[in-house]
Amino acid sequence: MSQDAKPFRILGLQQIAIGGPDKQRLRALWVDMLGLSVTGNFVSERENVDEDICAMGRGPHAVEVDLMQPLDPDRKPAVHTTPLNHVGLWVDDLPKAVEWMAAHGVRFAPGGIRQGAAGHDICFIHPKASDEFPVGGEGVLIELVQAPPEVVAALG
Repeated sequence: MSQDAKPFRILGLQQIAIGGPDKQRLRALWVDMLGLSVTGNFVSERENVDEDICAMGRGPHAVEVDLMQPLDPDRKPAVHTTPLNHVGLWVDDLPKAVEWMAAHGVRFAPGGIRQGAAGHDICFIHPKASDEFPVGGEGVLIELVQAPPEVVAALG
């Protein structure tokens, strides 16, 4: 299928999410040594996560780096057991992307399109394919993130 047939475009890297048992140890590298700035915090019982939202760069070219630890290390999702938890990609039209990809065999994780920690609409491509949906992340959880107009303008 040609690129022109897709009703959406992937614009660039939106985020990487890194998990560990103690986010303070992650901060020692990413914030204290590498100089990323902490722009927020997100805590969710449902997602079993306490994460610091950090930024690298500025404006529409900024990349979010989420430093995550579990609220309960014995519960799922276990955000700390996969150190590179997921990669987020900006997309110009998330609903069209999800509809088109699902129709072409992409497996999505449960939860559908919803608001993410940074306030953007998101959904996840499942790391594993299935018989019904033969295309997955091949071991990598991939977050699709609706790009706001300024990011679409800058990266599109």
